[in-house]
Amino acid sequence: MYDQIHISGLHLRTIIGVNPDERRDRQDVIIDIVLHTDARVAAVSDEIEDAVNYRTITKQVIDLVENSKYHLVEKLAEEIAKLCLQDTRVESVRVGIEKPTALRFASSVGVTIERKRDKI
Repeated sequence: MYDQIHISGLHLRTIIGVNPDERRDRQDVIIDIVLHTDARVAAVSDEIEDAVNYRTITKQVIDLVENSKYHLVEKLAEEIAKLCLQDTRVESVRVGIEKPTALRFASSVGVTIERKRDKI
């Protein structure tokens, strides 16, 4: 069992979708990330060098999302997962992405994926 670090409700804007207006205009996306790690070493040492630095990962995710132009939410989620797994202390990750304006009568549409280090 792993400890979890939650990055919840990250509101960003990006080019995402297949329709002409989606290829032209940035859309809101809401991203939730759960990083699975073993936090015991950091808990004992109280040193940032021993911890997964969620601030660094969040900055990298922001840069990736705001500069991407993917067609599918699934692809964006996959790339975020790959980025998170670059930190060798992250054993697995769950990435959820919602597009709040994707469907007229729905409050949101979303995708959630889970990836493990041994599957990348």
